Amino acid sequence: MSAENGRLGISGRIAATFQASRMTPLLALVAFLMGVFATLVTPREEEPQIDVTMADVLIAFPGASAKDVENLVARPGEQVLSRMHGVEHVYSMARPGMAVITVQFEVGVKYNDAVLRLYDTVHSHRDWLPANLGVMEPVIKPRGIDDVPIVGLTFWTADPTRSAYDLQQVARAVEIELKRIRGTRDVSTLGGPDHAIRVLMDAERMNAFGITPQEIAGALKVSNALQSSGSLTAGNFHQDCRHPGPRLQRRGCSAPHGPGGGRHRPPQLLPRHRRGPRRPGQAAAGHHQGYRPHRRHHG
Repeated sequence: MSAENGRLGISGRIAATFQASRMTPLLALVAFLMGVFATLVTPREEEPQIDVTMADVLIAFPGASAKDVENLVARPGEQVLSRMHGVEHVYSMARPGMAVITVQFEVGVKYNDAVLRLYDTVHSHRDWLPANLGVMEPVIKPRGIDDVPIVGLTFWTADPTRSAYDLQQVARAVEIELKRIRGTRDVSTLGGPDHAIRVLMDAERMNAFGITPQEIAGALKVSNALQSSGSLTAGNFHQDCRHPGPRLQRRGCSAPHGPGGGRHRPPQLLPRHRRGPRRPGQAAAGHHQGYRPHRRHHG
């Protein structure tokens, strides 16, 4: 036996030692029991919850260009938010009138702790926003791993008479049906032009009567309001009284007042309007086997 061990290597000698030892079955039994114990005490979950917290900080800066938004809002905001503990990435996007700063926390940071820390940092460092320049209050929208969509449906048609607005109406109807399915959380429709009313102004007539586009916009805002004027209680009956603001109509109404001192304007001066979808602001192209490449516009 010793002659054979002399010809074996290190692994062979160790194996030979355990083969001849009476402790080998006992060690195997102990290892088996430890495995069973680890299997019983280890927590198990069918869908493990992983904390991947991120948030979007929306800051409106009306009237500012993308360059001004980047220099005055986005970059200082990145520097302030990157100081927080547990932050992995901070990046921003600037566009005319709006800055979006995205904060991504490290994996494992609790959702409630991350959101509370972000709110505290934003509101305790509000001095980084430029004062007296019209910057609006920051809006924080927390995101999580549950906000990632798992199913996406694309609606398209080969009928040239159907527009993106028609597809959006079909998608809205399907959205209502999907929300009725038990277990669904968020169902939303992306893309497609929304319904809008286009106001067409006559520049020559507006110039003749001294009316600016700002005055027409202000008149439209006033007419799109509903104000409360109290309530009426009589005869065991209660009713809230509300009245709308002044409306712009083509008959029996005047246009906004110009420098003429509140004179009534002719009905022909009122701007024309059209109902329908918004103008396309984006385009998506796709190719399907057996069909020519098609293009769909959506707002």
